[in-house]
Amino acid sequence: MKWDILIVGRGGQGVLLLGRIIGLAASKYANYYAVLTESYAAETRGGESRVDLTISSTPEDAMRVKIENADISIFMFPFNIYKYKSLLSKNTVVIVDSEYVDPDLFREYKLIAHKFSEVAEKNTGTRRVANMVILGKLIRETRILDLEQIKLAVKELVPENWLKQNILALELGYNM
Repeated sequence: MKWDILIVGRGGQGVLLLGRIIGLAASKYANYYAVLTESYAAETRGGESRVDLTISSTPEDAMRVKIENADISIFMFPFNIYKYKSLLSKNTVVIVDSEYVDPDLFREYKLIAHKFSEVAEKNTGTRRVANMVILGKLIRETRILDLEQIKLAVKELVPENWLKQNILALELGYNM
């Protein structure tokens, strides 16, 4: 089993946290190997953020630093979409926040498109947990990890004052 995951968004959307939660859940709670690299712009908010994450049942498959062919791609903001499309195949599951990213750009892939930021704001009072809505939907659709494994990682990585909203957003996405 091996999953290569690409996550792209802008600073402030929780792209890095999203990658870290998936990686921690996979390595600590599901006993897989996980390698994650992050890149982000110098700005605190608004610049491009990217995560390359490989989850594997063998250490040999988790040896790369940058992914070359994504099994799953999450686009939370439309930075460099045409560049990143070169990392996708017809079998790639592509998840987009359609409030910011045009789903028509990804019709040839296994597309999951929703206004995740809007769902987050309407149900939790903030867009800052749209990443967790996306994660819930990702787990439900792909079954790469168990929801309980993800919740354990969220509880470990998310500050206490944001925990309730993040868990609520995760469950919202899972039940969409």
